Formats: sequence, structure tokens, C-alpha cells
Amino acid sequence: MKEATLTDKPTVGFIGLGIMGRPMALNLQRAGYPLVIVDFDPPLPQELLDGGATVKTSNRQVAEAADIVVLMVPDTPDVEIVLFAADGVAAGLQADKTVVDMSSISPTATIEFARQINELGCDYLDAPVSGGAGRAISGELTIMVGGPEQAFDRVKTLFEVMGSTITLIGTRNGDGQVCKVANQIIVGITVEAVAEALLFASKAGADPGKVRQALMGGAANSLILQNHGQRMLDRDFTQSFRVALQQKDLGLAVEAAKSLGMVLPNTTNTWQLYNSCLANGDADADHIAILKVLESLANYQLSTEE
Repeated sequence: MKEATLTDKPTVGFIGLGIMGRPMALNLQRAGYPLVIVDFDPPLPQELLDGGATVKTSNRQVAEAADIVVLMVPDTPDVEIVLFAADGVAAGLQADKTVVDMSSISPTATIEFARQINELGCDYLDAPVSGGAGRAISGELTIMVGGPEQAFDRVKTLFEVMGSTITLIGTRNGDGQVCKVANQIIVGITVEAVAEALLFASKAGADPGKVRQALMGGAANSLILQNHGQRMLDRDFTQSFRVALQQKDLGLAVEAAKSLGMVLPNTTNTWQLYNSCLANGDADADHIAILKVLESLANYQLSTEE
């Protein structure tokens, strides 16, 4: 096969260059996708500038210059502003372009955003991700996609640069976001459960490090027990996924459950514990900071001393 060149690949506008978006954009650039980025919060990542990224002064200009516009911003209101502000993406779209929202936001709002973009003659994919900053850097994210199959097929090679597990969840917009909410239910509850288990073991007098090692050999094993459990033992609250984002994602689940007329009791309880993290000033700490809330309730700090 002929080796691809820059001109073989669509131009990608990438909006949202935070802890996740920055390495995702860099991987696309390294794979040969011409990048267009917006200069809202300088300094822009120097490696993207050194790699030849084109800089625009508004989201509208990014949309005008790009074939595919990727969003990676924190929350539903951020996506709405990026898309539909007076100088937003929608104002710069021309027919047959594609908008890919890789943020984690409300499934219901996603359906409405997609409808408005579709009215401009453009495709819309919701494609939230899981895997954290480490897998964003390595290009091994899990990507959950909702939207038309033809649009998914057109963008799939771009997804394959950023992720190792790419699934079209359904052809309806919002399906990708529903999957991400389900993912965050499992992640949030499991982080809380690992913190609870290690704290219990420690206060009961057992060595929590050895308890963790034993549990990793049985049915309780998980990536969260392996990775986050060790960080809890080390009291390493360095941000990889912020408390504020975990709280937001579980809030999306609680909100969606209400609209569906159902109850998510463990999700709701864990969400409230993350609300306590926010109240304690840990919004920007890693989501394993839920351990601190449990420690406060137990009047005991997890200890690795025998």
C-alpha cells in the first residue's frame, strides 16, 4: 500500500487541550493528521506548535478550517458553548463536515446537540473515552461511539490512533454517552469499594498492603484494585482523574436514572460521597480522594504500618 502523506488525511480541529485532550491531539499529529487548534488559554502546548499545528482565534475559525472537529472539554455546558456560542463551531461549519464530541456529558443534551448540527448538513458522533491520562498518552483509550454508521466508518481510522478498543455502541446519538455513564457507575463505585475495603482491613488490624495482594489473586481483582489501591496505600492523590469530573459523571447517572424512573442506590450513595470530597476542597485531587471522606467517617487514617 502507498504510505499515507499529510494530504491523504483530513484536517482535524481539536478543541480542548487539557490533561486528556493534549496527548490525544499529539497522537493525531504524530500520525500525520494536520491539526487546527484554538488559542484561548495560552500558552498552547509547545509540542503541537512545533509539530506544525495551525492556530486560530475562535472555535468558528477552527470549524471553517477543519474537515473533522473534535471536542474534549469538561462538561455539558462547555460543549454547548463551544458548539453554539456566537463565534462557536456551528457558525463555522459547512455541509458534510463531522463533529466528534469526545467529552463525557449528558446523553439527553447530546441528542439535542446532534440534532442542531445535523440541521447544518453535518454528521455528529458522541465518542466519550475511558482509560485516563496514561492511556491517552499511549493511544490505548477505550472509545464508546454513538451516531450514524457511515460517519463512524469515516472517522474510525482517527479513533484507532487514539484508542485500542473502539466500539460503535449504537447508531443513535447519545448511545456513546449512555455507555460512558455506565462505565463511570462501575468505576466510581469500585474506587469507593476499594477504599472502603482497605480502610476496613487497616482499622481491623490487618496489613492492608498484604490484603490487597491477596485480593488480587481472587474474584475481587480489578485494575482499580491493582492501580488505585496501591496509590491509596501510598497516599498518592496526584491528579489522573479529578474528583470534580467523577462527581459530575455520577451526577449524570443520577439525573438520567430520575428521567428513566429508576433508582441507582449505590451510584447515588457514591455520588454523595464525592459531593463530600468537593465540600472538603478536594475538587482538583484525584478521585481516590474519596478515601479521605471514608477516613473522616471512620475517624481513622489508612495505615500501612504493621
